Order: sequence, then C-alpha cells, then structure tokens
Amino acid sequence: MNSLKQLTTILLTGVSIAYPLIWLFAPQDNPAILLYLPYIMAILWGIKSLQAVGFQRFFAMVMSLILVTIGITRSVETMYWYPVIISLMMLAIFGSSLWSSQSIVERLARLQTPDLPQKGIIYTRKVTQVWCLFFILNAIITATLILWEQFEYWAIYTGIVSYIFIGLLMGGEWLVRQWVMKK
Repeated sequence: MNSLKQLTTILLTGVSIAYPLIWLFAPQDNPAILLYLPYIMAILWGIKSLQAVGFQRFFAMVMSLILVTIGITRSVETMYWYPVIISLMMLAIFGSSLWSSQSIVERLARLQTPDLPQKGIIYTRKVTQVWCLFFILNAIITATLILWEQFEYWAIYTGIVSYIFIGLLMGGEWLVRQWVMKK
C-alpha cells in the first residue's frame, strides 16, 4: 500500500470515527463546521475513489457526492444521516456479495487460508449474513435517533456504542471461529 493510500485511509477512518463526536461538541451555529467538515470528508472520499477499483470505487464516489451535497445545502439535519448512509452502503457491499461466488467475508478469509474448505465457505456466508443484520439494525437505530431528534444519543451511539458493537461482533466471531475450527 503506497503512502498516500495509507494516509487517506488513516485520515478517512479517523475523521469518520470522530465525526459524530465532533458534531456533538461543536457549536451548532458555527458555520465552519457546516462549511468545512463535509468538504474535508468529500475530498478524502474522492481521493479514496481514485485509489479504489470496482464497487469500492463506486461506493467512495457516492460518498463523496453525498458529502458535497451536504456541504452545498449546509443542512445540519442532513449531516446526521451520514452514519445511516455508511451502514446502508456497507449493507449493499456485504449483501451483494452473498449473490457472488465468494462473499466478502470469504474473500477476507481466503487471504489467510487460500484453500478454504467447504465448511469454511458455509461459515463465512453465515458471518456475512450476520454483518448484514448488524448494518440493518445499525441503520434503523441511527435513523430512529435522528427522527426522534435525540442528537446527543445519536452522537454517543454513532461515535462510541456502534463501534463497541462492531468490536464485540468481531471478537465474538473470532471466538466462534476458534470453536468451529476445533470441531
């Protein structure tokens, strides 16, 4: 991975993770947040689209366009939907892979185990389905908090709790995988 690609990934990940908390703690009447944050994120997604291929390129371009639109409209309400859009796009990526020859989790598993046995293929499909369920629930919870105008809870959920859930899901999957591999 070249250094620009690494830097883009690090910055985009950091800004995306910090985004809800930045949004919560920044003054809502501060035009700098409305003006700069969406454009900074759009530029990072745009750079990412130039580095990506296939569906990842499409995903990055869509995210960049959405963020430019948010920046142009300067709508506080629209900014809250960014995590919902991310969850739905991740659902599209993971879900669409279930109709291909290899699910996204299988592709990742084959990086470590190129000759994945049939049992592993079945397992990775189930894990992909679990991730799809997570992205659906994550989008529903986040959208509900927005619609109920619970913006402090939105920031805590999208900036902290959802990442804890992701960590628990990854850790839980690792434990289940160890157990399945011993059988």
